[in-house]
Amino acid sequence: MPAAPVAARRPVRRSFHGREVEDDYEWLRDREDPEVLAHLAAENAHTEAMTAELAGLREEIYAEIRSRVQETDLSVPVRSGDWWYYARTVAGRAYGLSCRVPAEPGDWTPPRIPAEAAPGTVAGEQILLDLDELAEGHDFFALGAAAVSPDGNLLAYSVDRTGDERYDLRVKDLRTGAHLPDAVIEGIAPGATWVGSGHLFYQRVDAAWRPDSVWRHRIGTDPAEDVRVFHEPDESFWVGVGDTRSRRFLIIETASKVTSESHWIDAAEPTAAPRCIRPRETGVEYEVDHAVIGGEDRWLVTHNFTGPDFALGSCPVGAFADPGELTGHIAHEAGRRIEGVDCFAGHLVLSYRSGGIGRLALSGVDRVDFAELGFDEELYTAGPAGNPEWEAPVLRYGYSSFTTPAQVWQLDPATGERTLLKEQPVRGGYDRGDYVATRRWVTAADGARVPVSLVHRRDLDLGRPNPLLLYGYGSYEIPVDPGFSIARLSLLDRGMIFAVAHVRGGGEMGRTWWEAGRGTAKRNTFTDFIAVADDLIAAGVTAPDRMVAEGGSAGGMLMGAVANLAGDRFAGIEAVVPFVDPLTSMLKPELPLTVVEWDEWGDPYHDPEVYDYMAAYAPYENIREADYPPILAVTSLNDTRVLYVEPAKWVARLRERARGGPFLLKTEMSAGHGGVSGRYAKWRETAFEYAWLLRRAGAA
Repeated sequence: MPAAPVAARRPVRRSFHGREVEDDYEWLRDREDPEVLAHLAAENAHTEAMTAELAGLREEIYAEIRSRVQETDLSVPVRSGDWWYYARTVAGRAYGLSCRVPAEPGDWTPPRIPAEAAPGTVAGEQILLDLDELAEGHDFFALGAAAVSPDGNLLAYSVDRTGDERYDLRVKDLRTGAHLPDAVIEGIAPGATWVGSGHLFYQRVDAAWRPDSVWRHRIGTDPAEDVRVFHEPDESFWVGVGDTRSRRFLIIETASKVTSESHWIDAAEPTAAPRCIRPRETGVEYEVDHAVIGGEDRWLVTHNFTGPDFALGSCPVGAFADPGELTGHIAHEAGRRIEGVDCFAGHLVLSYRSGGIGRLALSGVDRVDFAELGFDEELYTAGPAGNPEWEAPVLRYGYSSFTTPAQVWQLDPATGERTLLKEQPVRGGYDRGDYVATRRWVTAADGARVPVSLVHRRDLDLGRPNPLLLYGYGSYEIPVDPGFSIARLSLLDRGMIFAVAHVRGGGEMGRTWWEAGRGTAKRNTFTDFIAVADDLIAAGVTAPDRMVAEGGSAGGMLMGAVANLAGDRFAGIEAVVPFVDPLTSMLKPELPLTVVEWDEWGDPYHDPEVYDYMAAYAPYENIREADYPPILAVTSLNDTRVLYVEPAKWVARLRERARGGPFLLKTEMSAGHGGVSGRYAKWRETAFEYAWLLRRAGAA
């Protein structure tokens, strides 16, 4: 078996707040250095050699995934203006096609288009974008914006062909198929918003790749003439732009992790300067949408003026200064996290969380009075999906669970009637009755009750320890909600339990759940995960030689911390694009995302107490001379969110200090934060990771 690559030790000294640190592997940060690229290539070769025995299992899992997917398929058409829009996939093609067919006036029943019909052969079908054609000749491809002008004639779309999340935007005339002579707008954020059919609004980024400004482009002019409409100088704020569903207003939002401010432009005056709705106030967040309530144009405002889990109010369109000016619709209630509201001409849809589950409620517009939509399963995910039209008399929503494939439903708000439009096909005779999902509650060391979701085959013998994959994230108030996965069946059908530890720092249990797992409370995220692992072992659900752990990005930091604190609970740990060197990154304000992340992790650059707190848990800083389980780190060279250097340094130091392993690094050389692109490449990557996890858990 080949020897593991050894990164040269080239000490770099760091001094902050009188703390001296020597970092032997910081030299790996220079991605232009041929020695760095050679090191990553050697690591890839080593990982391939060390996992060669899994080649057969990888191919088996890949074949299973592909056999279960209906490769030639069609999404449910979505009505916008005079057209029905949908996406096609075709067997053998890595990417899809964006298409449309004409709509009849007043028709809200989506057309039935046979998926097996060759693209372009359906009567009236127009292919807007062929993504395989756009991706040709490139190792990576991602579509950003894909926005059709209100008159239906122009398509603004953007593409990223490296994985660094910087997009080039073009405008296509859908009547002729030709691109407009406007020059390509290069290196921008992914979105594009039409105001009328003559102006496009988009975002540019600063030197740290932070979306910091909104620009206006007039169709038919050189982008050199584009006008900067809004600029945010505060490096802790990101800027976003979009229109209301009514298309009456353009909303520009600038926000940090804990503070926000919104501005508006009347779509009838696209060249007007934006007007502030309410000036920012540290710690205060609000979002607005346009609704017509009782015949009056109003902002519906989701806000935390009265409590951390947010409330809903409204005021006339314009500015407001005092929260007391808002008409209250839903008062703050601890543990019920109001997430937002979707506004339509005839109804309103509220999204909120309660009891660890995201929920939906519906109201008319004459009197705001929400009634929750009920669902049969205990663990599910539901949310509005595919509703661009303001005047739509129906509501489209998506539904999924651990055992129910993704569904698209249509609801008539006037009658309450629900119609299933499509369920994700699963080939090979899938029966949801063969699987069961349950929720478990685990008490953490400080008394907090942590929800845990589990899914497994119904016929699994739970009277003995079983192979188990424990997944965790726990950051940014982002929840890990129940969802179906075709690929996951390859784990479940081999007798593995899939479990999610909904640890603090995530958003499952409201804003206070996030607050209890960020900044100088971050250790709760790690100890919650360990408490869940210990509970599953104590209950006999699994055992240390049968349990593996996985997390990605910020969840990769969780994996690194758990490896240091409780590696003996696991037979293997996988960390995907892992944020395992957070202290170094947070000490570099010039890096992408650093300053905006200080609200999440704390600011060790200026605050010595935060420095010491992060230094005490940062995975890279705290590798011990102790036994560690086998670890697989997966990263991407072009990732701008979590730089490849973090897992590269981590693995190098693990090999130097820790016992056990092996410690493996796999770097995708043409990908970004989301990994490889193209569905077949993604399935192969999943098969590689699943084969490793199954073998480590003894389920292969």
